[in-house]
Amino acid sequence: MTGTQLWTVGEVAELTRVSVRTLHHYDALGLLMPSVRSEANYRLYAPDDLSRLWRILTFRELGFPLSEIGRLLGGGPEAELSALRLQAALLQEQASRAQRRLGTVMSLLEAAERDKGGFTMSSQDLRDMFDGFDPAQYESEVQERWGDTDACRQTDERTRNYTRADWAQLKEEGEKLTSAYLTLMDRGFLPEGVQAQQVAAHPRAYFQRWFYNASPDMMRSLALMWIQDERFTHNIDRARPGLAAYQSSAVTAWAGSQVGKSE
Repeated sequence: MTGTQLWTVGEVAELTRVSVRTLHHYDALGLLMPSVRSEANYRLYAPDDLSRLWRILTFRELGFPLSEIGRLLGGGPEAELSALRLQAALLQEQASRAQRRLGTVMSLLEAAERDKGGFTMSSQDLRDMFDGFDPAQYESEVQERWGDTDACRQTDERTRNYTRADWAQLKEEGEKLTSAYLTLMDRGFLPEGVQAQQVAAHPRAYFQRWFYNASPDMMRSLALMWIQDERFTHNIDRARPGLAAYQSSAVTAWAGSQVGKSE
């Protein structure tokens, strides 16, 4: 490699602003190992190594765990391209939804200023916002199944004070999850696959933010309801037939992967 630019770990750290400790960690994991030895037996980074480092950092920025990055890089260019295409599609959809959400927020702001403050939603407002899906129709069943549980109490305490803006944001985040699943289906990813599992981790955060503290076991129970209760299946499948089964399989697989892990 005569004439090829080479860098020590310290030089790479200074050049890329990635700490020496992080570089050593990547080396220990086998994720990025300097490919050249100097005459004094020092390990040196070649241009191809820096290219690999850039791809590692790009995937990290996109939220991929190191174990998955190693698998992608080891799978060759097509595996990387597939992951990047999925991320591009998700980011484009997020950008579109962010623009629509901005329009919703501006409309709500104008209404709030006109009405001298925030306002709660009526039952008709909820039906209009959720396009015919009225959460109240499940109230008696919710009380029968979970009426004396922390989950039900938390949901009641949180939602009773939600404003129209809160419900709009809740709906927006739910639609974002739906779009992510539809993108996965379009790309042909299996619900038990790595890409789908990354998306399947998000519903728990959604429920914990808006309704109640959900354990993986509770998420598994919810996922089963999406396919066992025809009302849930019908509502979810309005976005696309088969969506309820797909996201149920994804979340069930995710919940199973959490067994033995700390909450």
